[in-house]
Amino acid sequence: MTVMTSQDHIGAPSITGPFATVMTVIFTGYLVIGIAMPVLPLHVHQGLGYGTFLVGLVAGSQFAASLISRFTAGHLADSRGAKRVVIAGLVTASAAGVLYLMSTALLATPALSLAVLLLGRALLGGAESFLVAGALNWGLALAGQKNAGKVMAWVGTAMYVAFAAGAPAGSFLYSVHGFAPVALATILIPLLNLLLVASLEYVPGSPHARPAVFGVLRAVWLPGLGLALSSVGFGSITTFIVLLFARNGWTAAWIALTAVSTAFVLGRVLFGHLPDRIDGPRIALVCVLIEAAGQSLIWLAPSPAMAFAGAGLAGLGYSLVYPAFGVEAVRRVPAENRGLAMGAYTACLDLALGVSAPILGLVAGEAGLNAVFLASALIVLCATGIALRLITFANSQERVA
Repeated sequence: MTVMTSQDHIGAPSITGPFATVMTVIFTGYLVIGIAMPVLPLHVHQGLGYGTFLVGLVAGSQFAASLISRFTAGHLADSRGAKRVVIAGLVTASAAGVLYLMSTALLATPALSLAVLLLGRALLGGAESFLVAGALNWGLALAGQKNAGKVMAWVGTAMYVAFAAGAPAGSFLYSVHGFAPVALATILIPLLNLLLVASLEYVPGSPHARPAVFGVLRAVWLPGLGLALSSVGFGSITTFIVLLFARNGWTAAWIALTAVSTAFVLGRVLFGHLPDRIDGPRIALVCVLIEAAGQSLIWLAPSPAMAFAGAGLAGLGYSLVYPAFGVEAVRRVPAENRGLAMGAYTACLDLALGVSAPILGLVAGEAGLNAVFLASALIVLCATGIALRLITFANSQERVA
C-alpha cells in the first residue's frame, strides 16, 4: 500500500477501509482500559482495603508508565512503521492482563497483590503508548497533515467509545466474580485484536527519521502544557467519581463514566472538524471553560442526576482539547518527526494524569471527595492562559506575515 500524505479527506474511498480498521483496532485495544476504569478504585479500596492515596497511585501508575514509553513508541512508529508498533502494544496489553490475574490469586496478601497489580498497570501503560503512537502515525500517513486535527479527533473517538462501552461491561464483570473476569477480558481482547491487525497492509516507516527529542520538546511544550492542565479534570472523574457515588450511597456510578465518554464522542463527531477549519487555540479556550463548568457541577452535586450532568458537560468540553492543542503541536515539527511529536505531546497528558491522581487522592483524604472536583476545576481553568497565549502568538505571526 502506498503511503498517501497528500489526502485531504479521511473519507476518501482509497483510505476509508484501512482507516476504519485502524479505528476498530484502537476501539478494541482501549476496551480493556475502559473495562477496568469503574472497578479498579473499588477493587483497591474495598477489595484490598487501601485508602484514596493508593487508589490514585494505582490509577496513575498506568499513565506514569505511558509517559516513560511515549518517546520510544513515537520514534519506533516513525522509523519502523505503525503496524509493528501496534502489534507490540497489543501483546503487551495481554501480558498486563496476565499480571492482573496473578494479583487476584494473591488477595490473601494485600500488599503483594497490590504490587503485582501495579506491575500490570505499568505494562498496560506501555501498551497504550504503542497503540496510540501506531494509530496516530497510521492515520496521519493516510490522511495527510492538513487533516491532523480530524485524525486526532477520530482516533480519540474510537478510544472514548471504548471507554463508554467498557464502563458498564466492567461493572457487570466485577459484579459476577470480582476482579478475575476483568483480568481475563484484559488477556483475551488484545489477542483477538491481533487477528484484525494482521489483515492490514504494512505502512513503512521512514529510515531517515531521527529522534530529535529536544527540538520536538521545544516545539510542543506549550500546547502540551495546555493539554496537561485540562486533562486533570478527566482524570479526576475516571478515578474518583465511583468513590464519590459509593460514599453518598448513590447507585449506577458507571453511568457517570458512560456519560463523560458519550458526551466526549458526540463532541468529536459533531465538532471534530473545527480545530482544522477555524483555529486550534480558540477552540481549546471554549472547550476548557465548558470542561471546568462540568467539574464544578460535580463538586456541587446534591444528587446523582446533577453529577451525571456535570460528567457529561466535562466530557463535552474535554472532547476537542486534545486535537485543538494538538494541531499546534503537529504544525511545529517536520513530517518525519510527527510520531515523536505526538508521543511528546501525549506524554504531557500522561504526566498530568500520573502526577495528579495521587495528589488528588491526598486532597480527597484531607478535604473530602467533593473537594477533588473543585481542585480539578481550578486546574483546568489554568489552561485558558495557555490557549490565550497561543492565540496571541498566532495573531502576532499573522501581523508579521
